[in-house]
Amino acid sequence: MRVGEFMVGTRKNDKPIGREQVVAAMLEHAADLFAERGPAATSTRDIAARAGINQALIFRHFGNKEQLVGAVLDDLAAKAAAARHAAGVDTTEPGITDAIAGVLLPGDPVDTAVTRTADRRHWQVLARALLDGYPVGRLQHQFPGMSELIDATRARLEDDTQARLAAANVVALVLGWHMFGPFLHSAAAMDEIPEPLIRHAIAAAATNVLDTAARTGIGESG
Repeated sequence: MRVGEFMVGTRKNDKPIGREQVVAAMLEHAADLFAERGPAATSTRDIAARAGINQALIFRHFGNKEQLVGAVLDDLAAKAAAARHAAGVDTTEPGITDAIAGVLLPGDPVDTAVTRTADRRHWQVLARALLDGYPVGRLQHQFPGMSELIDATRARLEDDTQARLAAANVVALVLGWHMFGPFLHSAAAMDEIPEPLIRHAIAAAATNVLDTAARTGIGESG
């Protein structure tokens, strides 16, 4: 059962009542459909039918489908961050494990079913929206995971530009492992390598990204 199904499971067959329930239902079911087939192949009629609401309410609350995609991405990012915090991730310390807490390493001790599902739904919708040609960088307005990573990275890299560039490189590294892990295992013949060792190698590579940025001073003015 997916996180979204659990959260609205008590009213799956009931029509949502009131603005809060209606908006939550639209976001939840739109996320489900976007993850399954992508936003381009999902109509607002499909979302309304799945959510048990009038299609006109989608336009009343979000304006258009593109804005709905952005709202879904913001909602999923917030839920993923909340799931990490509930699982005990500490984003206030500057250590590497905490610095990359905004994007959990594969096999992380706090990579529970809930955190894993919340993150995966966000990545799935993000990837499908990108493939469908949606300008996700403009549509999503809240980036809690990245913001936490940048804040923690600034403790190592005093220059703001360095911190942002290094954080982006760390995210690309870790999300690449999350999204393409099965392919990488097969392509690099890593089936016999223990998961803790793989996780350690990813953390070491992330650390190297930060250390290299600090050493080379990329982004410093002058």
